[in-house]
Amino acid sequence: MSHTEADLVQLLHTGPFHLALRTALAVRGLPLQRVQHHLAHRGVKVGVTSLSYWQQGARRPQRPESLKAVRALEEVLQLPGNSLLRLLAEDAAAREGVERPAARSFRSLVEASGAVEELFAELESPADGGLHTVGHHERVRIGPGRELVGRESQHVVRAHRDGVDRYLAIHHGDPGCDPARVRVRAVENCRTGRVRGDAETGVVVAELLFDARLRAGDTHLFSYGFEDGTAGPSGEYLRGFSFAGGQYVLQVAFDETALPVRCRRFAQASAGAPRGGRTELTLGGRHRTVHLVEQGVRPGILGIDWDWE
Repeated sequence: MSHTEADLVQLLHTGPFHLALRTALAVRGLPLQRVQHHLAHRGVKVGVTSLSYWQQGARRPQRPESLKAVRALEEVLQLPGNSLLRLLAEDAAAREGVERPAARSFRSLVEASGAVEELFAELESPADGGLHTVGHHERVRIGPGRELVGRESQHVVRAHRDGVDRYLAIHHGDPGCDPARVRVRAVENCRTGRVRGDAETGVVVAELLFDARLRAGDTHLFSYGFEDGTAGPSGEYLRGFSFAGGQYVLQVAFDETALPVRCRRFAQASAGAPRGGRTELTLGGRHRTVHLVEQGVRPGILGIDWDWE
């Protein structure tokens, strides 16, 4: 696509920074190697790779030496003084406007919080991975032996900081779960990274890697699953939410040879707190499923439990 001087003037006014830089390079007809040479002549050292990342929007110049390079770029590209630096500042202000929702700790949401925190530390990841949920549709499968066979998730997240490129998914198996035999499936828009488990609690933490780094405000849709079937009879499935907001849909499907006599939706303020918000759920006929839908999730726990007898 060809760019004109008018395009450049417009982008220098509206931004964002990376598009303005890319357009300036195109309009001036300067390859990155030539730009690097001009910068070096001005005593500014910057790699061609960094310049490429800046014009793609994959990274933003932030360090003092990088900002010095941006000022020199304005000279090399014959742009008005501070035009690119102003766009950088405006981009940063816009990203800071993407608020990080108030978060709840693992300790308040997961009974095996100690194991989860240790596994996160082993994977060198903070509890807040820089993402919060916009929408989550989860399907749980219960097998003929009343065991949790597996679960699948379609997940939409939004980044509340720059540079996020992974999500840590937590699977908490039922008593007797063998984490070494649990399998992780990366289905769509992600790939499996490191997987760690805790045999004592049956917790598995899986690293799901994205193909690109998200910037604050970006959304990402991905799908993944856990294949379990290693534990004894299951009587419930629940999920803890650190952040408020977003929609959550939970569907539990039962094998035709093992149907519960009663199913209920429930909510909890925290792990160990009394369960409230109980609603009887009717098991669907041919598909043998029950589900819940929560439009505006609050920090806490949502789930479905069932009785076999």
